[in-house]
Order: sequence, then C-alpha cells, then structure tokens
Amino acid sequence: MLSTFLGLSMLNTYGQGCSDAGFCTMGAMRPGQPYSNNIKIVLKSVEMSQYVGVTRFDDRIYATTLDFNVGISNKDAAQFKLPYMAAEGPLGQSSGLGDLSVSYTRILIKEIEYQLNITGGAKIALGNSDKTFEDKSLPMYYQQSLGTNDLVLGLSFLTNKWLVATGLQYSLNSNENGFFWGPWIKEGVDKEMIEQYPSSIELDRGKDVMLRVERSLKKSNWGLNLGLLGIYRLNEDIRTDPKAKERVSVKGSDGLALTAILGIKYNFNVKSGVKLIYGQRLIKRDFNPDGLSREQVVEIGYVYQF
Repeated sequence: MLSTFLGLSMLNTYGQGCSDAGFCTMGAMRPGQPYSNNIKIVLKSVEMSQYVGVTRFDDRIYATTLDFNVGISNKDAAQFKLPYMAAEGPLGQSSGLGDLSVSYTRILIKEIEYQLNITGGAKIALGNSDKTFEDKSLPMYYQQSLGTNDLVLGLSFLTNKWLVATGLQYSLNSNENGFFWGPWIKEGVDKEMIEQYPSSIELDRGKDVMLRVERSLKKSNWGLNLGLLGIYRLNEDIRTDPKAKERVSVKGSDGLALTAILGIKYNFNVKSGVKLIYGQRLIKRDFNPDGLSREQVVEIGYVYQF
C-alpha cells in the first residue's frame, strides 16, 4: 500500500522544521506508513492537500499539493510531488509553483515482522527564489521555490508498531535570492519590522540530517501515530553580506530543530481515506534565512488508490 503525506497547514513559523516540500515526507521517510507482512500489491495513488499558514511576521502562506505514488513492483515505488504556493502579507504578494520532489524507494529486506526501505531522490528547483515586489527582493518566506537542486537519501525500519527513519538533504548550489533590508527601509517600510526577516542574498543552505521515531496504533479503519521528528543542520547557512560583498556564515542557523507529531487517519475503504497531522515545535533554531521554519503544523489530506 502506497501512502500519503499531504502538505502542511502552517499556523506560525518560528522554528526550523521540514519544509512544505520537505525531504522528510519523501519515500521511506514519510510519516504514518502502513505496514503489512503480506505480499505487496502494486498500487498507484494520487493525493491532494490544501494548507494555509500564518508566519511570525503575519504573512499568510497557501499551498495546494499533488502527490503521485506509482508502484513499479512488489518492492519498488516512485513518488512525484508538486505544490502550488502563494504568500501575502506586509511585504506584498507572490505565487507560483514550488519545487518538484522526485524519489525512488526500494524494500531492501522484507520479513514477517519488519522491513527495511531505502530512498534516493531529488528536489528540483522550478524557480530561482528571486521574486520581487515593486523592484525590491522578497525574503525566502515569500519565495515559492528554494532555488536549489537538492540530493535526498533516506532509510527506514518499519514494523507493525514502530517506524524509525533517517535521511539526508544536501543542497548542490546557492540560490539567487537578493533580499536584504536596505531597499525596503529607503522606501519607507518600518525598519523594526523589515529587519525581522533574515537577509538571504545568494543563500547556500547547510546540510540537513533527519531522524523520525514514530509509534503506531491501529483499530479497524482507524489509525493513530505519535512521534518525534528531529532535523539537525550540520553547518551554518552561508550568504553574501550586502555591505562587504563577502560570503559570511549565518550564526545560529545550524543545530537541532525538534517537533512532536500526532497523526490520525481513517480509511473509508481499501481505495480511499483521509489524514490529519498535528506537529508542535519543541526545540527551534535561532535564525532561519531559508524561510522553512514552523512552530506548529496542521495537515489534512485525501488519498485515492487505483
């Protein structure tokens, strides 16, 4: 059975977490995975989600996400995920396609009581994160694309009750974002407000390592999962200083972000179902120039298998 993780409904965004098109929802790393000791049937599924979010800067973020899963064999599956995103707030409006996620997952070991899965994939930039408002560069919170091509690797251990998954996301290039405060302040924007947004000129994100631990409970058509999701940024983000024109590290952009997650799912029948996931930030980073922070997340989605 190929399952879903259908986008995030952001309520506030203060601490770093898995992004809207994040690698922690790809392949072997996604939450709420079903486990069966029966022989897999090759399935296809299409999933759709809608979320709305509010950032710490009073921005509104919207996204509609399509998620396609294709069973290739009893041990292999491919996933394609694409969001359409929009943002509006004190700095204006922006909208467009997010980044495409593509992954391939294989069951390495399949036993009666457990299985081991591996995923390889990529996040492919469909933009340069260089959108502007009235000729002023917008911060990453208003960009629909991260502007980078990323390599993604993942591994998971799955039983009827437990999921333990780990993954790596490695950015292969800097983006073309040009946001800093100067042009906005010159145009009369409140200095205290605009300086809350981290400068992100030609941002080079650090490498992320993920660890998910999840406990599942199942009864009839209902399912419940409780877990922790930790994302550790191994090195600080790097950006161009607007004054010195030199590449500098962003202090406080590395380290651990930890989220507690509760998920509920209900299957109408063998072909369709709905999911609700809530996440609460426990530990956050000081700075998030990439705009991928979350304090709370709420997700609702629908999946149809055929």
